[in-house]
Amino acid sequence: MDRKVKIGIIGSGGIAGAHVRAYKQMPDVEIVGVADVIPGKAEEFVHRHELLDAQAFDSHLELLELDLDGVSVCTPNIAHHQTSVDALNAGKHVLVEKPLAITLEQGIEMVQAGKKAEKILTVGFQPRYDPNMKAVKKIVQSELGNVYYVQTGGGRRRGMPGGTFVNKSLAGAGAMADIGCYSLDLALNALDYPKPLSVSAFTSNHFGTNPKYHPEAEKFEVEDFGVALVRLEGGKVLNFKISWAMHADSLGPTLFLGTDAGLKLTPAGSGPWSGVWDGGIGSITMFHDVQGHHTESTIPVQQHQYDIFYEKVRDFVVAIKEDKPAPIPGEEILINQAIIDGILRSSEIGKEVDIEIPEV
Repeated sequence: MDRKVKIGIIGSGGIAGAHVRAYKQMPDVEIVGVADVIPGKAEEFVHRHELLDAQAFDSHLELLELDLDGVSVCTPNIAHHQTSVDALNAGKHVLVEKPLAITLEQGIEMVQAGKKAEKILTVGFQPRYDPNMKAVKKIVQSELGNVYYVQTGGGRRRGMPGGTFVNKSLAGAGAMADIGCYSLDLALNALDYPKPLSVSAFTSNHFGTNPKYHPEAEKFEVEDFGVALVRLEGGKVLNFKISWAMHADSLGPTLFLGTDAGLKLTPAGSGPWSGVWDGGIGSITMFHDVQGHHTESTIPVQQHQYDIFYEKVRDFVVAIKEDKPAPIPGEEILINQAIIDGILRSSEIGKEVDIEIPEV
């Protein structure tokens, strides 16, 4: 493709601004339209970001009538499903922000629409572009032997968002969908996404519903804490823990235990909003035996200047231009979605549930 890649933006909130800033750095991209369901919001967004040649719409369906190659879906979680399906059915490639959808059924329909249209459906997990995350995957797959246990998650001492994030009808889930999906992707991607078999989980929202800790306590409808034991194919088990708020500084590191070695990761950052994996890796330690001696090897964390959000958006554009597969395929993230779906179901009924993902 020699011409510029024509992009549309669906949704004009804060995350849409990050997408626009990335696209504007690319001389081979033209943003031709923005849509938002709130009247006038798309037009204001176009002017604020100086998108001089872009049209503004109050309906994503009108936007999709333009000559577009792809769209960034930057809506609240509830609209990820329908806007993505509509875009794929209209023959556009799709980069949808995380989480993939609200329900597993919605995610399945999105993946099916992408396959039917033969268009890209990729999901916005920018931590994958951190070179340290890439290094972790290589170590897990080459140094640890048979990985049988993984612990992941993370927790903020205080880090509860508001607005659409705490409205169940708009977000679908709370800490699980907001930051937990990053932790799951860290673990599952390193293992090449084994299928989940069952999950036993507990969730709560003691902090979010308490006005002492959250200004929107009366409107808080989602979980701010969750734990789960997930059985994976291949005799593996995943211990998952996530929190927006707690009386502790950590829920522990991420651990990969293998038959030849183990790996411990801690997140980067400090302060009440840190402790989760969207901020990068702080330390990497490998535990192994050398000539019969218990050995701990510190693996240097790479200091880099990569804008991983830009890299995510750029990879989407390159895939469109060069007719490549989706950089982070919806089929993979469907497994992520299935686990979150299973956690919420298990917590609701108070016992273990099976996870079934149909072939798509």
